[in-house]
Amino acid sequence: MAGRGIFAEIMDGDVFKYYVHGQWIKSSSGKACPIMNPTTRKTQFKVQACTQKEVNKVMDIAKTAQKSWAKTPLWKRAELLHKAAAILKQHSAPIAECLVKEIAKPAKDSVTEVIRSGDLVSYCAEEGVRILGEGKFLVSDSFPGNERTKYCLTSKIPLGVVLAIPPFNYPVNLAVSKIAPALIAGNSIVLKPPTQGAVAVLHMVHCFHLAGFPEGLINCVTGKGSEIGDFLTMHPGVNCISFTGGDTGIAISKKAGMIPLQMELGGKDACIVLEDADLDLAAANIVKGGFSYSGQRCTAVKVALVMESIANTLVKKINDRVAKLTVGPPENDSDITPVISESSANYIEGLVMDAKEKGATFCQEYRREGNLIWPLLLDNVRPDMRIAWEEPFGPVLPVIRINSVEEGINHCNASNFGLQGCVFTRDINKAMLVSDAMETGTVQINSAPARGPDHFPFQGLKDSGIGSQGITNSINLMTKVKTTVINLPMPSYTMG
Repeated sequence: MAGRGIFAEIMDGDVFKYYVHGQWIKSSSGKACPIMNPTTRKTQFKVQACTQKEVNKVMDIAKTAQKSWAKTPLWKRAELLHKAAAILKQHSAPIAECLVKEIAKPAKDSVTEVIRSGDLVSYCAEEGVRILGEGKFLVSDSFPGNERTKYCLTSKIPLGVVLAIPPFNYPVNLAVSKIAPALIAGNSIVLKPPTQGAVAVLHMVHCFHLAGFPEGLINCVTGKGSEIGDFLTMHPGVNCISFTGGDTGIAISKKAGMIPLQMELGGKDACIVLEDADLDLAAANIVKGGFSYSGQRCTAVKVALVMESIANTLVKKINDRVAKLTVGPPENDSDITPVISESSANYIEGLVMDAKEKGATFCQEYRREGNLIWPLLLDNVRPDMRIAWEEPFGPVLPVIRINSVEEGINHCNASNFGLQGCVFTRDINKAMLVSDAMETGTVQINSAPARGPDHFPFQGLKDSGIGSQGITNSINLMTKVKTTVINLPMPSYTMG
């Protein structure tokens, strides 16, 4: 796995190097950050602890490389992205193996993430050529009071240096969803991966290295957030920040200054189930949406708002499916694997205990071993319980019984989050009315929330983020409009 074959050069003993100016190097700090295996709770990997001085150097290198890259023909940028995508997919197995050990993602899902990432890069290359290959032509006399004395040409040009910060749960996919749009648009990249997931990201970066991108265009620094986090996000050399994660993003947005921001933050994605819904379909999607990757997804179903008249039936159908979920290590492709850290498991347990004290109905016995928490459905959850509002990021799903559609919509909209939501009903008119009323970036009709396909727009309202993602939207966000106006002589009229 890691350290063998083409990936040998990214290691120094048992510590992974960081990447700058087309080279894999060690930090001058002489320090390393340990990466814990969530399953064994022991150190699995180590990465460099970069310094602020090294970050400064990386920023200077990225800025210089971007100037040349901006002049690189669009077809050439696309060609290199296609090459990187092929290499990434070719080496999906060792990268997936890192994901299994770093973030306890089931083995099959880990491979899927890498393959999906390669597809995203290729699609982005094609979409970028289409979007960026077009300009706009305007004439002055379309606006009242003007003669045709001005021709206006507009095109999209790069922003400069894009700082990309992906989260632990999809470190490879959410890294390339930032890198590929930035590169096709003519930007350079400084990538700061999460500590858990950093080694998989370093492997991915090496695939871009092997594709032959210019030196200094793609850079990846690792280290402690306390040492280089704020230093990176407030760095004057950064021209755009694309961040996916939790409420750290709110702090970043307050400090970042006048640059474009793409922030995808937390969610408390609500699922509203109406009386006429297909309950088998709803149950299947609630279980898939609530428990896949142990609920550690921003688009996971995090609260089910169910009409009282069908609640007993639906809860039983959900319970029957939960009973079939397998629990265990990610190497076994278990449905439920250990959550990312002990602190995360403790937080989830705190929500569960609060619900227990306040009278929630436990559909299963609460069970935990280390970071592994068995799937738990909580029925009869009330608004005074923390689990009704807070995001567990774990395999715990609350059910709130409602007496009207309005009650469900009101609960959804009272949240400070507004990422995604879903509604189950056979009546398309009702579905559209609920969709319009829900204050979320996306509403899924008769399906669990999901980010993909990766070219769909993806955005949140309120504390769930700013800016919009999806390949097309990301390319547009990572460019700015440049206008050139040609001034012509005033026309002279002759009377016929």
